[in-house]
Amino acid sequence: MKVLFIGDIVGKVGRNAVNASLPGLTDKYKIDLVIANAENIAGGFGLTESLVQDLYRMGVQVITTGNHVWDKKDFVGYISKDNRVLRPANFAPGVPGYGSIIYTMPDGMKVGILNLSGRVFMANTDCPFRKAQKEIEALRMETKVIIIDFHAEATSEKVAFGYFVDGKASAVLGTHTHVQTADEKILPNGTAYITDVGMTGPSHSVIGINVDQIIHRFLTGMPDRFETGQGKGIFSAVVVDINRESGRATGIQRLQLSHP
Repeated sequence: MKVLFIGDIVGKVGRNAVNASLPGLTDKYKIDLVIANAENIAGGFGLTESLVQDLYRMGVQVITTGNHVWDKKDFVGYISKDNRVLRPANFAPGVPGYGSIIYTMPDGMKVGILNLSGRVFMANTDCPFRKAQKEIEALRMETKVIIIDFHAEATSEKVAFGYFVDGKASAVLGTHTHVQTADEKILPNGTAYITDVGMTGPSHSVIGINVDQIIHRFLTGMPDRFETGQGKGIFSAVVVDINRESGRATGIQRLQLSHP
């Protein structure tokens, strides 16, 4: 099977890039499942119910998030009602929402999708390594195909995590830094890995945010209300090939497309 995973979607420019790119890509690569990290779809910070529904209409089937999932307070009430929008499973016990899902494809094939947050240079969460062990054990009772969005800052933590679950998950796909890395590979025991899938959003920006505002912050240290960049967009994603029976990845290809 083929999975398309779209890197952090930022604002309207990112949503437009998804809308423009997705139909052609799903046809070209014969995609079976589309997953997207969408924690920045609402003006660069958080999600809303209406924008989630827009992504579903575009063809995204499961949404992952990260540290910005609570930025829009109204979304807290919605996330418990929609198990296709995941928040990191290693958030504190009792918080709203779902950290993983067994998604059933139209042909009956089951795919486990797990969302985790890193801890290095990030807000405090439970240990993603230990949480992954428990979650993967539960997911593998129903399927060997498991996709993990590891939303983390530190490259070392991401790389270590990939090796930690090598052979237990089909893919570990890094998000959060908004810069696509060139280290896509199949690890020794069959797990597809990339440190960061990259950003789907405004290409003329600082990881999605207006360039002048970010430079002003660095020059002065003064707080400001950030806005997303405008203009041309970039679409960043990976296509992962997975053996349905074994759950082992057989290929990973990164994509980066520009949009006017």
